[in-house]
Amino acid sequence: MSTARVVTRKRFIAGGMCPGCNAMDTLAVWREDQVDVVACVKCGHHRLQNEKQLEKHLRPQEQVIGIFHPE
Repeated sequence: MSTARVVTRKRFIAGGMCPGCNAMDTLAVWREDQVDVVACVKCGHHRLQNEKQLEKHLRPQEQVIGIFHPE
């Protein structure tokens, strides 16, 4: 039985501002084992969000990569 993790390629969020250090254009997003991850490459601040958390925010007529709300 394999325990390999499935990780997609990281992409940067243009114009995104890190809630941890307020740096602009330092947020990267990727999918890891059915969970969306956003992390700041400068300070390391990160957020995780799974499918169930996203369902209440999705609009079927739109294509959305991920929705992350600042804390």
